[in-house]
Amino acid sequence: MSWGLLRGDLGINPVETLQHTTGDWTLRFLIFTLAITPLRKTFKLPELIRYRRMLGLFAFFYVVLHFLTYLGPDQSFNFSGMWDDVAKRKFVTVGFAAFVLLIPLAATSTAGMIRRLGGKRCRLYTANLHLRDSRSDHYYWLVKSDVRKPVFYGALVGILLLWRVWDSYFRGKGTAPAR
Repeated sequence: MSWGLLRGDLGINPVETLQHTTGDWTLRFLIFTLAITPLRKTFKLPELIRYRRMLGLFAFFYVVLHFLTYLGPDQSFNFSGMWDDVAKRKFVTVGFAAFVLLIPLAATSTAGMIRRLGGKRCRLYTANLHLRDSRSDHYYWLVKSDVRKPVFYGALVGILLLWRVWDSYFRGKGTAPAR
């Protein structure tokens, strides 16, 4: 992206290209992060867990770039204009809410915070935030005509979240000792 910006290869609207690229990579990394647990459990690959936090932080990095591209080049750091945009356009509202919900997720991803929160509480906390922050509504409402990409990403997120619900509901059923 930086090279394309320096060379002037980002098309007619480079700000929009940067916003779309950083937004796409945010969604991709969120999907990669959500996919770690199903892949780990399905294919019995416990070592994949090592990559989940890193992928989640990559998602946070790209959402910060996405937000800064919106706030800087798009809004010229005009905070009142940004708040007007948040209030007026629902895709900006949902995107801003998702960004705000990712902040505590990234802040609590350190080993010390996980230890302080406790493993089980940390898993419940992050699962709850994933349910809120993984929405692709922001992307769907943004696009005006070709909705294939946001629908694809939304379907992937939906499948991964449904897998989590299914797994948590059926995990351990039938494995408890009889009384």
